[in-house]
Amino acid sequence: MQATSERVKADMNRRLRRIEGQVQGVQRMLDDDRDCREIVQQLQAIRSAVQNATTLFMQSYARDCLLQTEELSPAERADLVDELLDLMARTA
Repeated sequence: MQATSERVKADMNRRLRRIEGQVQGVQRMLDDDRDCREIVQQLQAIRSAVQNATTLFMQSYARDCLLQTEELSPAERADLVDELLDLMARTA
């Protein structure tokens, strides 16, 4: 199965580059001995950005992969849904 559409891939890459920049910013903040509250605030922003990216990817997976499984049996489809739900529960 294809991971995601080109549109979702581009959006995910943009989000991940932004998250990467945020992480590098926190590293600089630590090196510069910035205030702990500022660092915690940035870490929370990173956490939120990762959660949003995860949600976007899971939605895409459900839409683009799970709904396009005509060649699979109902039991195999149910297994895929269960797998996604397990993944969602672990990220919550």
